[in-house]
Amino acid sequence: MMMPPTMGEMWTTMGSSIASFMFIWAIVRQYCPYEIRRFLEKCTHRVTGHFYPYITISFHEFTGDRLKRSEAYSAIEAYLSSNTSKSAKRLKAEMGKDSTNLVLSMDEFERVTDEFKGAKVWWVLSKTVSPIRTGMSMSYCPEQEKRFYKVSFHKRYRDLITDSYLDHVIREGKEIRVKNRQRKLYTNSPGYKWSSFKQTMWSHIVFEHPATFETMALEPGKKKEIINDLLTFSQSKDFYARIGKAWKRGYLLYGPPGTGKSTMIACMANLLSYDVYDLELTAVKDNTELRKLLIETTGKSIIVIEDIDCSLDLTGQRKKKGEQISGEDYERGKERKEAYNKDQEGNNNNNNNNNNNGGNGNSSKVTLSGLLNFIDGLWSACGGERLVVFTTNYVEKLDPALIRRGRMDKHIELSYCSFEGFKVLAKNYLKLENHQMFDTIQSLIKETKITPADVAENLMPKSPTDDPKRCLCNLIQALQEAKEEEDIAATEEEMK
Repeated sequence: MMMPPTMGEMWTTMGSSIASFMFIWAIVRQYCPYEIRRFLEKCTHRVTGHFYPYITISFHEFTGDRLKRSEAYSAIEAYLSSNTSKSAKRLKAEMGKDSTNLVLSMDEFERVTDEFKGAKVWWVLSKTVSPIRTGMSMSYCPEQEKRFYKVSFHKRYRDLITDSYLDHVIREGKEIRVKNRQRKLYTNSPGYKWSSFKQTMWSHIVFEHPATFETMALEPGKKKEIINDLLTFSQSKDFYARIGKAWKRGYLLYGPPGTGKSTMIACMANLLSYDVYDLELTAVKDNTELRKLLIETTGKSIIVIEDIDCSLDLTGQRKKKGEQISGEDYERGKERKEAYNKDQEGNNNNNNNNNNNGGNGNSSKVTLSGLLNFIDGLWSACGGERLVVFTTNYVEKLDPALIRRGRMDKHIELSYCSFEGFKVLAKNYLKLENHQMFDTIQSLIKETKITPADVAENLMPKSPTDDPKRCLCNLIQALQEAKEEEDIAATEEEMK
């Protein structure tokens, strides 16, 4: 009579079988074509699907052929980092809001458990790597990596998970993201190529600019008007949807150098808690790359092009310095834009011919029409809650089509320092709200053109023990010198 196998023999047989299977599978993975392996995996899933009692839902990181990061993926990432990081054994750490705390989240291929109304679910962060054939071998390209979260649960909880739990995860994840959100300052890299070693076209650092409207040298009435406009915009999602417009708003900041245009952008970002995308047009190859950059920006952001009149030749027929743009010029904006685009098309054709002949063309081929489409074309409606800000020292140089209402909805002139602006700076730098020398400064500042930057430089204490009176004397001297220079310039102009 044959004796039944002992427990040790059973484990030995099972271990041998598993080892044989793993060896065969390793051979198959190495030598079997990728397409056949994928087919076998699909067939296996179909067979086991009839007996397997669990359901799996995947949430991929990117949507639309990697054009945009999924908001659902980001919300799940935040939810799991807050609710399951204590049970995960392998974690990754990032700096949180204000760089004062670490935010922990599950690492790749880590599995964590969550419960919701008695239902147990399992989350896994996975990734797939698609092979690229190079001759007779296969190599892997980082660009083909696709990360995704998978949630598994018993099929008896299907309705509970799909109807309630996932909504709960997304909603709570979004709230956590806002709470832990670290604002960033982005820039596009010069000479960027859509490389397999980069997942984004933007580089960033933490945005830590301290400027606020309270500390900005601006008249109180103008300051209040701008603040109200920004807050109204940030709360008008339903309004923009009702009127059929993309949720964005354009601001044109113009004025002499040193009047606070960059500071104004920082104040806007700090007021609304928006990220800032500082777009360097000269580093953009063409209109297609410009669209890709726009797609990769997120909501709650400010897209900035500083010194737009100097970035590229996008100004059309420029006026002479000192001339003002009249209403008639705005009416002729469309014709001037069309004429300019024809000229630009001819220039691009010449550049292409030069490149074909071995010559050097322009480094950037962004056109005026491409920039206009970037501001308010179809692609500008991707996402929402964005501000587009242009700055310029010479507004008269800009093509009217570029700055008309509807593109640059609000024009803000930042001019020379007023007495009200001086009082803000005196409070910031010297902690003075009143002084006997203020009357002299008030009379001089009304008759002199001096920028807030120059006023701030004269008020800046040169040492911790510097007397505020000495700083005010420095400012008075600077104002007197500026007034004398203006008088001499005016006399010379009259003598011509």
